[in-house]
Amino acid sequence: MTVGLGVSIGTVNTVCAVSTTGGDAKGRARSGPPVTWRTTLTFDSTGTARVGRIPRHGRAITEFADLTQRTAPTARVGHRALSAADLVATVAESVIRQVLAAKPDAGVSITITHPIAYPAERVADLRYALDSVGLAQSRLVAEPIAATAWLEAQHGPLMPGLTLVYDLGGSGLTVTLVRVGAGCPVNPIVGEPVRSTAFGGRAFGALMARQAHWGATDAPTLVGVLSDAMITELRATHIRQSLGLVYECLRIADVTMADVDRVLVVGGAARPPEVAGLLGDALARPVFVARDPERTIADGAAILACRAAAAPGRIAYRRIVWIGSARLRRRLTRAAVTTAVAVAGALFAATAVASDGPGSVVIDAGGVCIVAPAH
Repeated sequence: MTVGLGVSIGTVNTVCAVSTTGGDAKGRARSGPPVTWRTTLTFDSTGTARVGRIPRHGRAITEFADLTQRTAPTARVGHRALSAADLVATVAESVIRQVLAAKPDAGVSITITHPIAYPAERVADLRYALDSVGLAQSRLVAEPIAATAWLEAQHGPLMPGLTLVYDLGGSGLTVTLVRVGAGCPVNPIVGEPVRSTAFGGRAFGALMARQAHWGATDAPTLVGVLSDAMITELRATHIRQSLGLVYECLRIADVTMADVDRVLVVGGAARPPEVAGLLGDALARPVFVARDPERTIADGAAILACRAAAAPGRIAYRRIVWIGSARLRRRLTRAAVTTAVAVAGALFAATAVASDGPGSVVIDAGGVCIVAPAH
């Protein structure tokens, strides 16, 4: 039996899912119920991290999962100064340890997702932080790619085409076009992702609070709790206004909705059924949504981890050098960087194997990673 773990660390919640293959007579993949934590961290007197707790006394670290923030939270634990990337890696290591009831060994297949909008430097920082907490074997995958892996596993095989991933989370909305199906390129993202914090769970909560406070007469008097009908209408308006991001994403990719085959809705703020219903009516395309869309990305990540572990002829790799991390670049001398780049170029020119083959040079969003068979 092959086991894969998928971890999705959002600004509000963290989800860890498990997928297994070979568990039945036909070798089909099976998934257990994902586990969800609040994305908060506390540290006890020994420096041990606890995820998802809000202590009665003391302080919990929150709002650190978005590495693009200009004022990303940091923490000091003992003699260690932890950056936002270190905190995200600590969450990943802690939840994986809880799910496995032990520290993950090198043979466990793990996929950890990150927002598609992260620049290469942020992905590299996260990669370095994961390596530092003992998760060097984990793979980093963009969230919409993990989401489409779930779509293919649940509703595939998919015909080659475009899937629009509408990720409505707690902190914002991200719209991405992903190519799926047979012949899908290594980088399946089409155009550029579009993100806005004007939509999502927090934005909608603020909208409801304003509406409840001002009421229908625009008078500054508290009118109480909104009715279900008012909330539904507010949500419908909220989703209609978000369609501007969808059309902007299409414009950047130089396509129209006629070129899109399906819409995949994910994210915790997409639970209400009217979200998928309104998108289906407005975009005139089949809409797919999981029973709990907050867990879709983690489920897809677990599926990808399971596939990587079960791939025939899979070879374990060890990282020799990573060029792309700002922290690592500062530690290297100019001569060392020059030598590493020369070795990478020579290895790339001399290698005629797939990007995941032995001795290959893997180029991804984090820079150039030189890998070789583990000994």
